[in-house]
Amino acid sequence: MNAFHLKIVTPDGLVYDGDALSLTVRTTAGDVGILAGHLDLVSALGMGRATVVTESGTRYAACIGGMLSVKKDLVTLVATTFEWADQIDAQRAQASLDRAQKVLHNKDATQAELRLAEARLKRALVRQSVAGGGK
Repeated sequence: MNAFHLKIVTPDGLVYDGDALSLTVRTTAGDVGILAGHLDLVSALGMGRATVVTESGTRYAACIGGMLSVKKDLVTLVATTFEWADQIDAQRAQASLDRAQKVLHNKDATQAELRLAEARLKRALVRQSVAGGGK
């Protein structure tokens, strides 16, 4: 299998810069798999698990928001949040999930509070799934 150059960046800095054999990531239109020689593409990122396959093996991450760009053999993933599975704090994700559920069950919550709680719930579920090895 041929490799391509993959660069993953977040607001906190460079996360990965090297060769990859494949990348699977959730876009706003659904999951996309990238291999060497993929057609040029620009897409908004959704919220889900990213899978990066390299010569060294397969790594999973929680990828939340941003954009994906494929141009020739350079793939750039600019994510709002990108956390490798082994870096996710499962207790923190559970606490975030609990707080979001508390707001969602509050009859007095405003629409804005409910929308924010739904987004937090989705992020927490993605993090838990990735941290728990949900493949």
